Amino acid sequence: MSVYPDHMHAPVVHLARPHRPVLVAGTLGELAGPTRGLVELPLRLWWHPQRTFDLDDPTMLAWMYENVLRESIRVDELRSYLDGATLVRIWPQLNLPRAVRAAWEARHPRLRRVAVRAAG
Repeated sequence: MSVYPDHMHAPVVHLARPHRPVLVAGTLGELAGPTRGLVELPLRLWWHPQRTFDLDDPTMLAWMYENVLRESIRVDELRSYLDGATLVRIWPQLNLPRAVRAAWEARHPRLRRVAVRAAG
């Protein structure tokens, strides 16, 4: 007999925006995107005429990660543009919708721990 009500066994779905679930990588290790230099995001991920991000600039790096985390609909997009170690390092500084942050932290408790440490 479970000590949890039946509704607690249902998977939690976090929405990036109405009617679109947040996409989360299965492991942080599979995220092997670039860590330095210039990266141009496809129009689907960033709708601005200037789509190039300088990853050596911490502000631009965070901005690109925020957009990829919010807008990706395929795991290959996450793998192509995010780096797992970099994501862990900058996680506390990222400005993300609550649902995106919650989905990633639920799948990857390491992100939650680093955010708690940074806040404390």
